[in-house]
Amino acid sequence: MGTVDNTLGLYLSVPFCKAKCTFCNFASDAYPPARMAAYVDRVIAEIGAARDFASPHGLAVPSAVDSIFLGGGTPSLLEPQQMTALFGALRDQFQVFQDAEITVEAAPGQISDALLDSLLKSGVNRISLGVQSFVDAESRAVGRSHTGASCLAELERLRAAGVRDLNVDLIAGLPHQTVASWSESLQQAIESSVDHVSVYMLEVDEDSRLGRELIGPGVRYGANATPADSLVADLYSQACEALNGAGLTQYEISNFARAGHTSRHNLKYWTRAPYLGFGLDAHSMLLDAETGGAVRFANADDLDGYMDAAEAVEVERVDALEAWEESIFLGLRLSEGVSIDALRRDYPAAWVDAFVERSRELAIAGFMSVDRESVRLTQNGRILSSSVFGELLAIPAA
Repeated sequence: MGTVDNTLGLYLSVPFCKAKCTFCNFASDAYPPARMAAYVDRVIAEIGAARDFASPHGLAVPSAVDSIFLGGGTPSLLEPQQMTALFGALRDQFQVFQDAEITVEAAPGQISDALLDSLLKSGVNRISLGVQSFVDAESRAVGRSHTGASCLAELERLRAAGVRDLNVDLIAGLPHQTVASWSESLQQAIESSVDHVSVYMLEVDEDSRLGRELIGPGVRYGANATPADSLVADLYSQACEALNGAGLTQYEISNFARAGHTSRHNLKYWTRAPYLGFGLDAHSMLLDAETGGAVRFANADDLDGYMDAAEAVEVERVDALEAWEESIFLGLRLSEGVSIDALRRDYPAAWVDAFVERSRELAIAGFMSVDRESVRLTQNGRILSSSVFGELLAIPAA
């Protein structure tokens, strides 16, 4: 069953990069300005047609928006007038709450004064800065042009300009990373007094430049200097300890925040609340207007296909078993875990009983914590979350 929620989150994909990071295989790349301008026009047209798309499919589109997220790619590469036009299109079609959380992802050093002015006038109150590492050698190894000092200066500039919330992304497992260098990045993030930190364990796609080199093997992109999986797990544990100890409390596998600064938009994904995506490879989840069940759909993941609107959007109604699986693996990402009462309300008792029983077995192994109210991952469970989810989702739901 879908989560009952009368508000909507909006996501805009901006798939442009100044240069593609060596580990990245997202639907993003470097494109000429004319291509970017045409893309913005296409997204604005899609925004205008959103309700016309939803109606024939029987989808409920909440009118009130309490979160907007521009991700990429690098949205900060847009021209100020393009950014203004996108936000104007959203506000023309949707009722955006005055206190809505409005986030834009940005690369250090790529927010001009004019763009920052446009962002603030458009209501942006949260900026997520793709730092990845405050250690210059690690940044250079993956194709990033910023320095640790420039990142800290950028954060100070954004704070002084009046940006309410600041997040930094960090990656554990970059080439040349060590316990000492990772400690430096964590300490810089903490001392910068940001409100939110996202920590990701490096996942190298085989189609990225670094991934191909790991298979190769080779040395150009630092494959020979990429930390072992066991060290990456240690780095993640190190981050959890340091950030929690500094008042940035872990509320999700990869996310840490000071009180009152959790990401409202990302919480929609993990709690299965409605969100609507626009742009290349953007995903959406709305509720069926009649049954209340979750319905998922996504845009084309190649730029030509999206621009030509040639690929039909496939609408998938999530069945009971799929909804059950989503409730488990998304809910367990959160530190509060999965509510047993909520599961019993929405799903057959036999499914819930089997899940709790298997969770208790995994608790003995140190991966889960189970009490009368909820099931949660332990620290070891978070590190091996993919394997733990596999164990839980293998339970026959019958």
